[in-house]
Formats: sequence, structure tokens, C-alpha cells
Amino acid sequence: MLWLAKGLGRGGAEQLLLNCVRHADRSRYDIEVAYVLPHKDALVPALEAAGVPVHCLGGAPGRRWPLRLRALLAERRYDLVHTHMPVPAVAARLLRPGGGRRPRLVHTEHNLWERYRLPTRWANALTYGRNDAVVAVSHAVAAGVGRRRAGDWLTVVHHGPDLGGAPSGPAARRAARAELGLPEDALVVGTVGNLTAKKDQATLLAAFALLRDKEPDARLVLVGSGPLEAELRARAGDGVLFAGMRADVPALLPGWDVFCLSSRQEGLPVALMEAMASGLPSVVTRVGGMPEILDDDVEGRLVPPGDPARLADALAELADPVRRGRMGAAARERAGSFDVAGAQRAIERVYARVLAN
Repeated sequence: MLWLAKGLGRGGAEQLLLNCVRHADRSRYDIEVAYVLPHKDALVPALEAAGVPVHCLGGAPGRRWPLRLRALLAERRYDLVHTHMPVPAVAARLLRPGGGRRPRLVHTEHNLWERYRLPTRWANALTYGRNDAVVAVSHAVAAGVGRRRAGDWLTVVHHGPDLGGAPSGPAARRAARAELGLPEDALVVGTVGNLTAKKDQATLLAAFALLRDKEPDARLVLVGSGPLEAELRARAGDGVLFAGMRADVPALLPGWDVFCLSSRQEGLPVALMEAMASGLPSVVTRVGGMPEILDDDVEGRLVPPGDPARLADALAELADPVRRGRMGAAARERAGSFDVAGAQRAIERVYARVLAN
């Protein structure tokens, strides 16, 4: 089978591919991966180290990648193509031979449809019925997909992080803070995500400025890169560290006190699940699937999107170490229900069902 993605950078959806490969039933399924954007290749070495052949469809000129996909499908004659991200998924649906012949098509929906640009939404809508099955990463995502077709065609699968024995405890905390140059006794808020309008780090920066009025020694760490980096750097005040794209996020998490996502849209972010599994309390916006795994005032705080004052107030509440400790312990306990191996088994049950038809 072929897993098809737009890129293999360090985004959450891409990381899920690597996590699932590690838990796939390789005695039953021969998995290959293809991707479109050649510059987004950070996870290629890890996939190849796991014994997965990887095909880059992009290159100069990049617009020819659908032709390369068609050639790959014809050459390899896959039984099943599992698509991720809408643009390559549309191409796979259009390139599949008519009459329902193989390959079967399974699509994972990672985001709310409202996030997509209008041409993408139209292309998605016109071809979506060609999917043999759809997996949604949260019930919030499924609610949008479910309006398009009824029946057992749609399955919700909550994925989970695969931290791989990441360090924890006081020594890990000291090492993480030393790596980032953070004071040992400062309140540290961390976030992970591409620097885009969807993630809305601008609201987080405004909230952090308000937090510094109450906690002048606080620090904010932004892990990620993206098109808004220059604009966000211009907005940032004292105490803000842009850490760039990192491969060692699980090792950095013990150095933070609070995890935060100020997103305006989400499916179900892997970064939040990783933070909870690391025992961090979180302040996140009440969007997408995040309220499905974090209860307000239990594992953290839920706040409205686009509201710096409410976000700052929630972060200030977690300046209290007792409150942080209680919520962090609850987050770690809740994370015990995140099961990447179980998620992959659920996806393989979807594979078995569509391949049997």
C-alpha cells in the first residue's frame, strides 16, 4: 500500500505517519510513502530507517508531480492508497481507474474543511465520494465530513504521541533549560506549531506581554517556523525565544511549565497530546478536537480563540505551582488513554474492511 502526503516535514500530520509506521502490522502490509514537496523532507531518514521505501514526486518543475504519481500507481499496482492532506488526495481520486477497481482509497481528514482555500474545498467536495473510507482525527473533524455521506464509511480515530522513552524528571528539566538558555527558576510557557495565521501566535505574543506585567521573569518559547516568522519577531517583546524547527521537542518539554496553543483552527494536534503525556498543564483555545481530550480546569484551561486578555489570565492562573502540579498530574493520567498502537490497529481494521469489498 501507499501512504500519500503533501510533505514530510515536522508537522503534526506528518509525524503521525511516522508514529503509525512504527506500530503497523508489517507482516500483513507492505507500506511505501510518497510525498509532493521535496523541500519538506525532514522525516524521510526516519521512515527509511524504519524500512519504508519513500518516493518524492516533486521536483523541478513541481507541477508535474501528478504525472509522477500516475506513473508510480501504474508501476507499483498498490492494493490501497491512504491519502493525507486534500491536494494529493484529490489527485489520487482522479487518477484511480474507473469502475471501482484497485487501488482502494482511504483518506485521513486532519482538519476542519473551513481551513481549506475555496478551490481546494470545491475539488475536495467534487471527488470526496470516490473515497472507499474516511478516517477523521477527532469528532469535531468528523462532524464536517459526516454531512457528506452516511454509513460506516467514516471512522473517528484519536491518535496518540509516540515519545519513545523521552527524558523526564529534574535532570531532564535542567538539561532542557540549559539547551534553550532559560533561567532555572523562570515561569516558562512553550508552544509548538508552524508560524501561520491558523496557529495565531500573534494572539499568544499579545497575551504573553500582558502576562509579563504580572510575571516579569516569565519566558515564552516558540518552536516552529513558517511564513509569519518575520512579522511575529517584530511583534515580540522581552522574554520571547524563537527556537526554530526542532527535532528534539520531546526532550525540550520537561523544561517548560505550561504548554499553550492559541490556534484558531485545529483537528487534533499531536503537540498537545505530547505535552499532556509529558505531564504539562496546557492553556489552549476551544477549537476543533482539543476539548475532546482536555477538560477545562482539569488538565488545563480552555479559552476562546483570538482573545489575548482571556489567554493571559489563564496563563497567569498557572503561575501557581500547586495549580500547575495538579493539572499536570491530571494531564499525564489523561494521556494514558492516548494509544498510537491502538490507533494504528483501528486504521488497519478500516483497511481490512475496504479490501474485503
